[in-house]
Amino acid sequence: MPQATRKVLIADDEPNIVAALEFLLRRRGYDVRVAVNGDEALALVESYVPDVVLLDIMMPIRSGYEVCQRMRERPEWQHIKIVMLSAKGREAEVSKGVALGADLYITKPFSTQQLIESIDGLFEENA
Repeated sequence: MPQATRKVLIADDEPNIVAALEFLLRRRGYDVRVAVNGDEALALVESYVPDVVLLDIMMPIRSGYEVCQRMRERPEWQHIKIVMLSAKGREAEVSKGVALGADLYITKPFSTQQLIESIDGLFEENA
């Protein structure tokens, strides 16, 4: 369980995934916001300044790769952890995500328990 309220942005256009993640993260004590496309994700990163962004690769308007790249171009956002979520699990996609600055790359379908533990682990690294 997070010691302080941590802020998580879920950037995904799949309503079922968003609903499940939002429920589980709130239950663990995280403050959660949701974006359903790449531009909305960037706007929320600007206004909400999350600790972690769960970033789907295939989103409308702007891909997760583009959002990740834009985030890493901004010095004031370097502390934000980026977890890429994607059905694309081939080595080339994973390498691209990591090269753009993602802290983790998790392939769908994923275990929600594994994802929660991964998010908790990102915070433990900074403790």
